[in-house]
Amino acid sequence: MVKPEPNPDKVARGLKAAISNSSVAEDAKESAKERLRQMEESSEIDSSEAHQVNVASGHKAALKNPNVSQEAKQHSRQVLNEMK
Repeated sequence: MVKPEPNPDKVARGLKAAISNSSVAEDAKESAKERLRQMEESSEIDSSEAHQVNVASGHKAALKNPNVSQEAKQHSRQVLNEMK
């Protein structure tokens, strides 16, 4: 039985999820970031989509960062809700 080719958008979403997951080891996150960059450079995924992922990752990180103000966290929540 032949395995279907992985959908690049789904692969990218999985990599993005790994990057923003606090349970994932830092070296695994770095590996996921590198693979995402490779996919972006090879045009496997749209660079505007990759940018959106980076923006979302930054806002998700802000929500978990204890050094970020409540106002900034509220802004990040709003941006993430608008991205859905």
